[in-house]
Amino acid sequence: MKKKAISRTKKLLQFIGPGLVTGASDDDPSGIATYSQAGAAYGLATLWTSIVAFPLMAGIQQMCAKIGIVTNNGLTGTLKKYYPKYILYIMLLFSFPAIIMNIGADIAGMGAVGNLLFPAIDANYFSVFFTLLMLGLIIYLPYHKMASILKYLCIVMLVYFIVPFLYHQDFKAIFKATFIPKIEFNKDFIGILVGILGTTISPYLFFWQASVEVEERKNNLKLVVNKKIVQAMEKDVDFGMGFSGFVMYFIILTTGTVLYNNGMHEINTVQDAANALKPLAGNLAYLLFSIGVIGTGLIAIPVLCGSLSYIFTETFGWNQGLDKKFHEARAFYIIIAISLLLGLSMNYIGLSPIKALLYTAILYGLTAPVLIAIILHISNNKKIMGKFVNTLKLNILGFLAFIIMSIAAIALIYLQF
Repeated sequence: MKKKAISRTKKLLQFIGPGLVTGASDDDPSGIATYSQAGAAYGLATLWTSIVAFPLMAGIQQMCAKIGIVTNNGLTGTLKKYYPKYILYIMLLFSFPAIIMNIGADIAGMGAVGNLLFPAIDANYFSVFFTLLMLGLIIYLPYHKMASILKYLCIVMLVYFIVPFLYHQDFKAIFKATFIPKIEFNKDFIGILVGILGTTISPYLFFWQASVEVEERKNNLKLVVNKKIVQAMEKDVDFGMGFSGFVMYFIILTTGTVLYNNGMHEINTVQDAANALKPLAGNLAYLLFSIGVIGTGLIAIPVLCGSLSYIFTETFGWNQGLDKKFHEARAFYIIIAISLLLGLSMNYIGLSPIKALLYTAILYGLTAPVLIAIILHISNNKKIMGKFVNTLKLNILGFLAFIIMSIAAIALIYLQF
């Protein structure tokens, strides 16, 4: 029975493409912190956001994936080829600090949770350990092995589907909060909504999705892009984004019932959330929540580093690709190493993970609407996409994402200043 289950899991993971890893990386430790804050502060009031966010996430990621498949270039390479250079450099300028701060916040979150599980070992030691572990895996493992490991790590995230049911739930209230949106017109609630949107529709994922589709096709370049390939990609992306949406939903559900109902409304970090769960939901909930944070960090940080490296190497025309060995793409791996070390260094320069998340959200919020507009333009350009231009459905989703993220960016700036 066990062998059959393992065999089925292997077959499923082989069938699933890069969409799962993209979706799982969207729920990184900093994302978990945002969802935990939402649940603790407002209970079930933000559960509906996962329903709204899913089609928007899926639509944008499908466009990015299709750009990669059709052009055989990442998003940066396509921008470089068809658009003015100043657009590319502006994206680079905003993306670099945002991604570095995101990496730093995630490393700090993993280190802190490692310290919770093993209090005798300082959090900084865990941060260094995880950084070196990820650097070693990224450099020494070929792309397909790395992708397989990341897919298996996604299984760890299933713990978040279990945690809420270790505590008594009011299913009527959950159903109502899921399908009837509730909005409070005050600074804090709007700030939380903007934070949720910023962490679910993240610009670094746009770059990653397009580039990783190119990686996937490197062994099948002779295959002509056809409707069947595009449909398979769409299913893969939907699966990955659906997985991401479910994880987000269950984290808000966990903290929105366990913490909110027990008066724990101030949660700023993932370790706060894990610590608060321990006396209220028991050791198992605490342990599973903590393991999930480390698992998501191990998925998300390689994606963040890889995204940044793809952006730089495609911009300057350097050799790139996770399928290449170190000596074949030195610049690509050196950028990954530098981004990891810069992220780690944030633990030592006095920039707290919470401030890093705030600055990241601002930069993502400013760049997301511009990038979505560019992605929409590329996806409807027949010279670039040929017969694979956007369908009406994708255009509607993309336009909605653009409007919502633009409103979020304006609200973010207004709330800050």
